[in-house]
Amino acid sequence: MRAVQAALAAEHAAVFGYGVVGGRIGEKRRAEVRAAYDAHRARRDALVREVRDLGGRPVAAAAGYALPFPVPDAAAAVRLAAELEDRVAGVYSDLVRAAGGRRRRDAASALREAAVRAVRWRGGSVAFPGLAERAGTASASAPPPA
Repeated sequence: MRAVQAALAAEHAAVFGYGVVGGRIGEKRRAEVRAAYDAHRARRDALVREVRDLGGRPVAAAAGYALPFPVPDAAAAVRLAAELEDRVAGVYSDLVRAAGGRRRRDAASALREAAVRAVRWRGGSVAFPGLAERAGTASASAPPPA
């Protein structure tokens, strides 16, 4: 249940973050932002239902989230989008390790989707998306910005 709640918290943060990205991104990539925003909202809503189905109380979204760096322009918005996807991938990586069956398949699918979006934003990939200890990056599986 804890890993499912962590995934839900990460999705809340991603939805918030994409609101910031959408406000700073150029017109050329606005459809891409909308698609990512919608995907994270759909995952968030599914996780809310899943937590309830497990008998838990879904973690609520925060009123706001601290961004990992200032986002004054489109270039920073692109970096933020990649960072959001890295963080979501890290949390889903944890859920893949903690879950089995359908939940594990769903988490692996979410991890893959986040990794693909991160590649599109960044323009390149990492060897092990969602696994900071393998990718040589700072804690990609760290909790989302609070």
